[in-house]
Amino acid sequence: MATWTPQPAGLQEILQTVHDSTNPDKKVQQSITLRLNQFQKVPDYTAYLAHIFSRMPDQGERLRSLAGYILKNNSKLILRAPPDVAQFVKESILVAFNDPTPMVRSSASHNIIAYLEILEPRNWPECLSMLVALLDSPDPERQEAAMYVFEKACMDYPRKFDIDINGSRPLDFMVPKFLALTEHPRANVRAHSLAALDQFVPIGSQSFYAHIDQFISMLFKRASDEDTTVRRNVCQGLVMLLASRPDKLMPEIHNVAEYMIYSTQDKNETLALEACEFWLTFAEDPDLTQYLGPLVPKVAPVLLQCMIFSEDELIWLDAEKEDNAAVPDRDQDIKPRHYGGKSHGLERAEDAEKGDARPPGGDDDDEEYDDDDEDYDDDDDMSTDWNLRKCAAAALDVLAVRFGGELLAVLLPVLKEKLWSANWLQRESGILALGAVAEGCIESIEPHLPVLVPYLVNMLNDPKPLLRCIACWTLGRYASWCTQTTTPQHIEQFFVPTMEGLLRMVLDNNKRVQEAGCSAFATLEEDAGASLIPYLEPILRNLVLAFEKYQQKNMLILYDAVGTLADAVGPALQNPMYIQILMPPIIARWEKLRADDHDLVPLLECLSSVTIAVGPGFIPYAGPVFDRCHGLISRSLVQFQQYESNKDSFEEPDKQFIVVALDLLSGLVQGMGADIARFLDSCQPPFMSLLPFCLKYPEPPVRQSAYALVGDMAVSCFDLLRPYIPQILPEVVNQLTPEPIFEMVSATNNAAWSVGEVALRYGPEFTPWVQPLIQRLVPILLNPKCPRSLHENAAVTIGRIGLVHADLVAPHLEVFAQNWCQALFEIKDNDEKDSAFRGFCSLVQRNPSGISKCFLWFCNAVVRWNTPSPELNEMFGSIFRGLKEMSGAGWDAQVSQFPAAIQERLRERYNV
Repeated sequence: MATWTPQPAGLQEILQTVHDSTNPDKKVQQSITLRLNQFQKVPDYTAYLAHIFSRMPDQGERLRSLAGYILKNNSKLILRAPPDVAQFVKESILVAFNDPTPMVRSSASHNIIAYLEILEPRNWPECLSMLVALLDSPDPERQEAAMYVFEKACMDYPRKFDIDINGSRPLDFMVPKFLALTEHPRANVRAHSLAALDQFVPIGSQSFYAHIDQFISMLFKRASDEDTTVRRNVCQGLVMLLASRPDKLMPEIHNVAEYMIYSTQDKNETLALEACEFWLTFAEDPDLTQYLGPLVPKVAPVLLQCMIFSEDELIWLDAEKEDNAAVPDRDQDIKPRHYGGKSHGLERAEDAEKGDARPPGGDDDDEEYDDDDEDYDDDDDMSTDWNLRKCAAAALDVLAVRFGGELLAVLLPVLKEKLWSANWLQRESGILALGAVAEGCIESIEPHLPVLVPYLVNMLNDPKPLLRCIACWTLGRYASWCTQTTTPQHIEQFFVPTMEGLLRMVLDNNKRVQEAGCSAFATLEEDAGASLIPYLEPILRNLVLAFEKYQQKNMLILYDAVGTLADAVGPALQNPMYIQILMPPIIARWEKLRADDHDLVPLLECLSSVTIAVGPGFIPYAGPVFDRCHGLISRSLVQFQQYESNKDSFEEPDKQFIVVALDLLSGLVQGMGADIARFLDSCQPPFMSLLPFCLKYPEPPVRQSAYALVGDMAVSCFDLLRPYIPQILPEVVNQLTPEPIFEMVSATNNAAWSVGEVALRYGPEFTPWVQPLIQRLVPILLNPKCPRSLHENAAVTIGRIGLVHADLVAPHLEVFAQNWCQALFEIKDNDEKDSAFRGFCSLVQRNPSGISKCFLWFCNAVVRWNTPSPELNEMFGSIFRGLKEMSGAGWDAQVSQFPAAIQERLRERYNV
């Protein structure tokens, strides 16, 4: 029993604060927030809240529940609370859980879920015991309340129940009780218990697996339950079994599949969505292909039918006028996006660009989407929820990757019917399906594209905005085929109409169509590249008109399209006419935005691409741009210093401003080269005095962009960077940790790349830094846990340091030679790879025995060069001739063990 008791004055103060928190006035709310934050420093603050919550019935259930809500939000404070306070809080929550008022009991449920996660069941066994005991209560209300808590807790942290507490495992008695409760006469209890059991399927719990056959039997029994939520949880359990223990389902897969096909067509969309997840999970597992193949003819048409807009979706969408371009966006329409983070890496031979896999209405972030379901998590301006339509499209996408032409043969008759249907909803779903199968079925569908692409272009004229939307997205999915500009006829028939059609959609009067058109056009830009150059003037004039027409949300997508265009056409944008078309609206937009306006962030990112492409032509606009970047960086550093000194009084600054400002400065450096000097020297404080602070900024994305700037300055204006290198190199060494955490990988990548660029240019002054850097880079290269990109950048930089300081690096060659060759084995030929290999060859020439244990790997890496530079080719030949001479008679025997392709290449190129 807890011994804590409240002090009357303290109790009254906190009680009054809780009461005042119901006041809707903004100033009062700000004052309350400040007071609540100050209370967190009081050791027994949560005990006062718990006392109000559980032991002051005279205050009314609304105020008590509010105290409980605040108590839940401060659950982490229990970890540093005095023992008597922690005990009082735990006891009070359990008291409140048995309170006669429903609102207080409900608040107590959420407190149990929160505190049980923080404390873990092993440290609050009395709570676990109470909940388990309530499962046997004769009162179904109490049973349901306890089972609700178990369901939510098991969903949030199932592994925390799979433990040993004093020789007993909670799941050993929880699982049988949950199984028994799936027979409960009350549907909610059945649903909660089933949902809780589902959460133990994927965690590999032996306590659960001991009952897995009973669990599966129960799923089959409950499959015909009258309650929709119960059946939905049955589907969830089957999905989880398929993902974790497919061996348990395959003997009954025919019956399971029939049930899931039936459930996927259920009128309740929540249930249908859960069933649809089964097909997405099934398709994603390549080991189950043999079982899924026979089901494709039945499953594919069902998925296609699920891709039609539901009535609820149409009700929402019809509430919006078709011509709404002039309607300002609401704040809730604009989802947060992440910008910046310039990365340097090497392109691999097998790398392939992929089009945007998200249907219209979704974000176009630069983040990679690893899961196909996320690719379809657009929001269509209706809801951010994952829904049946998106899930079905994602499942069809994965099925297409898995079965290709086999799937298309099943779909084609249904697709033709839908695409040429008089019902626009059928046509829309058919076009969505056509886009969904683009990646997996491209070879089989290619013969049909001469008909389908003009069809899609024609659909851009449809009066229904949603149909124009999906036509844009699907054209984007086939952009790579449209941009196959191998013949003038192909250009005239497919590329130009697609480009012109999407540009029209960029200027559509419907905001959703604008978004889809602009996103699809950005995809076309990526695929078309230099093929866009002959059409730059009309493209720019259309995009410039969009600057005048777009509201805030679509303006963000327009920035991306302009930046992508600049990346695609590069120096072709330096034509004075193009600059005159593009820059005035961008600068006008720039001047409207305040320094703290978050819309400035995507504009800065767009400008970073434009500055690189425009090059010296950007000089007339560079002054104000540089000044604002400098101001953002300087102000962010000052704000962070204030925040670090007093976190209670200052907010942490938004790192995105400093990140994109650094990225834009990188663009200015690449575009203007040494001409940037006039701005670096004219600002206060001098920019170069701020750069070292950016390199040690606690947030990795800031360091990532700062190291990118260092590398770009080394390439484009090294003389400006040289005086500051003694301040920069210690930060580089600190960044190059052998075991970087995930969040730091990109910063470490850029640090490795930038120091390689510095090493090529710094000369003898670099000598003291060779050993410290090699001592950091080699462990990175040898660490199997480091990502491949980091191995590659470390290898390139080791090679580049070796190129200018071979005598210092050569003694280490044997330690890293094989890993070095493996790291660069599949990298495409380019200048960075060339300089790295020339450095490696210099090391081999000084220490030939260093590659004796990995000679085959070295030969493999060499023969993969398609067109090595003459200097590098001569170095390769010199090394092989020298090694052959050193090996004498053993050379032929050694080489004869190599694969025939390597032997042939060595003979042809190097006569060895």
